[in-house]
Amino acid sequence: MSEINVVPYIDVMLVLLIIFMVTAPMLMQGVKVDLPEASADPVENQDSEPVIVSVDAAGQLFLNLGQEEQVLSLATIKDRVAAVMRRSPEKPVMVWGDRAVPYGEVVTVMVALQEAGAPSVGLVTETPQ
Repeated sequence: MSEINVVPYIDVMLVLLIIFMVTAPMLMQGVKVDLPEASADPVENQDSEPVIVSVDAAGQLFLNLGQEEQVLSLATIKDRVAAVMRRSPEKPVMVWGDRAVPYGEVVTVMVALQEAGAPSVGLVTETPQ
Protein backbone atom coordinates (compact mmCIF):
# COMPACT_ATOMS: atom_id res chain seq x y z
CA MET A 1 0.00 0.00 0.00
CA SER A 2 1.53 3.34 -1.05
CA GLU A 3 -0.77 5.73 0.87
CA ILE A 4 0.26 7.36 4.16
CA ASN A 5 -1.99 6.73 7.12
CA VAL A 6 -2.99 10.31 8.19
CA VAL A 7 -4.91 9.47 11.38
CA PRO A 8 -1.83 9.21 13.67
CA TYR A 9 -0.58 12.59 12.40
CA ILE A 10 -3.92 14.20 13.20
CA ASP A 11 -3.84 12.68 16.69
CA VAL A 12 -0.35 14.06 17.30
CA MET A 13 -1.42 17.48 16.03
CA LEU A 14 -4.44 17.61 18.34
CA VAL A 15 -2.34 16.57 21.35
CA LEU A 16 0.21 19.30 20.59
CA LEU A 17 -2.58 21.84 20.14
CA ILE A 18 -3.98 21.00 23.58
CA ILE A 19 -0.52 21.21 25.15
CA PHE A 20 0.08 24.66 23.62
CA MET A 21 -3.35 25.89 24.68
CA VAL A 22 -2.71 24.84 28.27
CA THR A 23 0.85 26.20 28.52
CA ALA A 24 0.37 29.53 26.68
CA PRO A 25 -1.32 31.37 29.60
CA MET A 26 1.50 30.21 31.90
CA LEU A 27 4.13 31.76 29.63
CA MET A 28 2.68 35.28 29.84
CA GLN A 29 4.81 37.57 31.96
CA GLY A 30 4.06 40.97 33.38
CA VAL A 31 3.85 43.14 36.44
CA LYS A 32 0.68 43.30 38.51
CA VAL A 33 -0.54 46.89 38.43
CA ASP A 34 -3.78 48.36 39.73
CA LEU A 35 -4.78 50.75 36.97
CA PRO A 36 -7.26 53.56 37.51
CA GLU A 37 -10.46 53.13 35.60
CA ALA A 38 -11.67 55.97 33.41
CA SER A 39 -14.12 55.91 30.60
CA ALA A 40 -13.72 58.66 28.06
CA ASP A 41 -15.98 58.82 25.06
CA PRO A 42 -14.50 60.33 21.92
CA VAL A 43 -15.74 63.76 20.95
CA GLU A 44 -18.40 63.68 18.28
CA ASN A 45 -17.28 64.72 14.83
CA GLN A 46 -18.25 68.29 14.23
CA ASP A 47 -18.27 70.26 11.03
CA SER A 48 -16.31 73.24 12.34
CA GLU A 49 -12.63 73.02 13.15
CA PRO A 50 -12.02 73.32 16.90
CA VAL A 51 -10.17 76.06 18.71
CA ILE A 52 -7.05 74.37 20.09
CA VAL A 53 -5.05 75.79 22.99
CA SER A 54 -1.76 73.95 23.53
CA VAL A 55 0.49 74.05 26.59
CA ASP A 56 4.00 72.80 25.86
CA ALA A 57 6.50 71.34 28.34
CA ALA A 58 7.94 74.80 29.06
CA GLY A 59 4.49 76.16 29.93
CA GLN A 60 4.16 78.33 26.81
CA LEU A 61 0.63 78.77 25.51
CA PHE A 62 -0.24 78.39 21.83
CA LEU A 63 -3.53 79.26 20.15
CA ASN A 64 -4.33 77.37 16.99
CA LEU A 65 -7.15 78.97 15.04
CA GLY A 66 -7.27 77.28 11.67
CA GLN A 67 -3.72 77.25 10.28
CA GLU A 68 -1.98 79.90 12.40
CA GLU A 69 -0.20 78.85 15.58
CA GLN A 70 1.49 81.41 17.79
CA VAL A 71 2.79 81.85 21.34
CA LEU A 72 0.47 84.09 23.36
CA SER A 73 -0.26 85.14 26.93
CA LEU A 74 -3.25 83.76 28.80
CA ALA A 75 -5.06 87.13 28.67
CA THR A 76 -4.63 87.35 24.89
CA ILE A 77 -5.88 83.80 24.43
CA LYS A 78 -8.89 84.56 26.61
CA ASP A 79 -9.73 87.65 24.53
CA ARG A 80 -9.37 85.86 21.19
CA VAL A 81 -11.40 82.84 22.28
CA ALA A 82 -14.11 85.19 23.59
CA ALA A 83 -14.25 86.86 20.15
CA VAL A 84 -14.53 83.46 18.44
CA MET A 85 -17.26 82.33 20.87
CA ARG A 86 -19.30 85.48 20.16
CA ARG A 87 -19.20 84.69 16.41
CA SER A 88 -19.87 80.94 16.72
CA PRO A 89 -20.94 79.84 20.21
CA GLU A 90 -21.07 76.13 19.26
CA LYS A 91 -17.42 75.97 18.17
CA PRO A 92 -15.57 73.21 20.10
CA VAL A 93 -12.66 74.23 22.33
CA MET A 94 -9.88 71.74 23.08
CA VAL A 95 -6.78 71.84 25.30
CA TRP A 96 -3.61 69.95 24.47
CA GLY A 97 -1.44 69.73 27.57
CA ASP A 98 2.03 68.23 27.59
CA ARG A 99 2.45 65.47 30.18
CA ALA A 100 5.34 67.38 31.78
CA VAL A 101 3.16 70.44 32.51
CA PRO A 102 1.85 70.68 36.07
CA TYR A 103 -1.86 69.94 36.40
CA GLY A 104 -2.56 73.38 37.85
CA GLU A 105 -1.45 75.18 34.68
CA VAL A 106 -3.81 73.14 32.51
CA VAL A 107 -6.69 73.82 34.92
CA THR A 108 -5.89 77.54 34.83
CA VAL A 109 -6.13 77.50 31.03
CA MET A 110 -9.42 75.59 31.18
CA VAL A 111 -10.92 78.09 33.63
CA ALA A 112 -9.83 81.01 31.45
CA LEU A 113 -11.45 79.38 28.42
CA GLN A 114 -14.72 78.86 30.28
CA GLU A 115 -14.63 82.50 31.39
CA ALA A 116 -14.15 83.44 27.73
CA GLY A 117 -17.50 81.84 26.93
CA ALA A 118 -16.64 78.29 25.93
CA PRO A 119 -19.59 76.13 27.04
CA SER A 120 -17.32 73.12 27.48
CA VAL A 121 -13.60 72.53 27.19
CA GLY A 122 -12.27 69.17 26.07
CA LEU A 123 -8.91 67.60 26.88
CA VAL A 124 -7.08 65.91 24.05
CA THR A 125 -5.37 62.65 24.97
CA GLU A 126 -3.55 59.90 23.16
CA THR A 127 -4.81 56.38 23.27
CA PRO A 128 -2.48 54.06 25.17
CA GLN A 129 -0.37 51.81 23.02
